[in-house]
Amino acid sequence: MTTTSTETYGDRLPAVRLPGFTGADLEEICGGSDDPFEVVGLSMAWRPKEEHFGVRLDGRLVAHAGLVTVPVSFAGSRVEAVGLGGVIVAPGLRGRGLARTVVTAAMEHARGMGPEVGLLFCWPEHMPVYEALGWRELEEHVRVEQPDGLVTMPMRTMWTPLREGADWPPGPVCLLSLPM
Repeated sequence: MTTTSTETYGDRLPAVRLPGFTGADLEEICGGSDDPFEVVGLSMAWRPKEEHFGVRLDGRLVAHAGLVTVPVSFAGSRVEAVGLGGVIVAPGLRGRGLARTVVTAAMEHARGMGPEVGLLFCWPEHMPVYEALGWRELEEHVRVEQPDGLVTMPMRTMWTPLREGADWPPGPVCLLSLPM
């Protein structure tokens, strides 16, 4: 299939549930990028995702999003959230609706996982993609677990309701696990 810079795929290529997501899958999407998620400089440990969704174009995996249930503390009260992470689109296909497709499929699945809210971390330049899908920026700084103790997450934090009427509780937030 020949593509042009204006061709979109998000409305016609379905996202599918993947049995897993390996280093080979990431290589297939990114073609060997040293830092596809732009996090190497953070020197942080990350939690693997447990549920995976992808989009294939002509048999090639070109987009991915992963989910994992994570424990979160709000002002001392512990709840669960569905963490979205590992969102990536092949560099030559960005801006064509594939992130929307794969994130939408993942979040539809997340609504059946139990928690009332979704959580993600991203850089400011990626926030508009998530805002267009109903995600909201969390103004509070979030602390996350790391092997040497709690640290403040340097990326922006966003959340979305997974149930009608769900809201993000006020107060200090701590992710009681490695970030997704």
